[in-house]
Amino acid sequence: MTGKSSFTTIEYNDGVVTMLDQRRLPHEEIYNHYNCAEEVADAITTMVIRGAPAIGVAAAYGIALAARHSTCTKPDGFRQQVESAAVLLSGTRPTAVNLFWAIDRMRNALARSAALPVQAAANALIEEARAIHAEDLELCHRIGAFGQTLIPDGATVLTHCNAGALATAGHGTALGVIRSAVAAGKRVRVIADETRPFLQGARLTAWELSRDGIEVSVAVDGAAAWLLKNRRADLVIVGTDRVAANGDVANKIGTYGVALSAHAAGVPFYVAAPWSTIDLQTANGNDIIIEERPSSEVTHVLGQRIVPEGVPVLNPAFDVTPHTLITALITDRGLVSAPFDEGLRAMAMMAQ
Repeated sequence: MTGKSSFTTIEYNDGVVTMLDQRRLPHEEIYNHYNCAEEVADAITTMVIRGAPAIGVAAAYGIALAARHSTCTKPDGFRQQVESAAVLLSGTRPTAVNLFWAIDRMRNALARSAALPVQAAANALIEEARAIHAEDLELCHRIGAFGQTLIPDGATVLTHCNAGALATAGHGTALGVIRSAVAAGKRVRVIADETRPFLQGARLTAWELSRDGIEVSVAVDGAAAWLLKNRRADLVIVGTDRVAANGDVANKIGTYGVALSAHAAGVPFYVAAPWSTIDLQTANGNDIIIEERPSSEVTHVLGQRIVPEGVPVLNPAFDVTPHTLITALITDRGLVSAPFDEGLRAMAMMAQ
């Protein structure tokens, strides 16, 4: 087993961005094609593509499309159109820091190309987006290499949401660790929480792991605490959309409960994240904006209403897990354990 995923999440070719429509999985494998930043922004908002690293890649390509298809031949007008696309894309998903990291990189590329002719500037932005895409895939493989050392042969790993190839440029963060362990010859089983209300675990994690030949079972979210208490899982690995400077992490709603259960059961709880998800400008989890998703995601299943008319719905998309519940962060630069604030600062300084 190579650990390579057998599908493509997102790609760019000749002015068109193609994405696997994750809303249609596991029943249909449909690829949508996007020609402008507005379409990419809608795809991010409606969760055609999701997962913090993949959102960052998509946003970069959205800006590249704005540059490629700009109707302005004068530099000032060109830059204005590209900046408008950046503003539009920055409003799509507030919690995932990779979105803003990728947009900032594209803005920096735009600034560096200020003296170039419009076509050359557009090409430079396309190449920057391609670089972000390629780097994300490389970072995921590094995360996998560091993280797989934490997985014993024969282990069962519990995971929440989908932090796999579908959520990244490929390979995955949390699932990338599992893929790398399998590629190293280890026997690994996975329990995927269903992850209500969007069912990223039941629909997406189960789909991509089973498709790639990795043993996976699905459990309802409410079963995680019992499974951990009874040692049905040896460790937990999840992804994250943002890591604060003190090590607090924002991830899909329900992660905090899994972390509490793992802590109570004495089961290691690991968080896998590329460095682009580390937000040293945010002091702690209290400062992370939590996205509220539409109530229809809770009130309806497969188009059928399951909540009585008129009953209010609470639908936070994420929660924050305190660093005190985390055994280690698995990054592309290495493993970080408590005290997380010191470890993250030291890692950041080493990379300068």
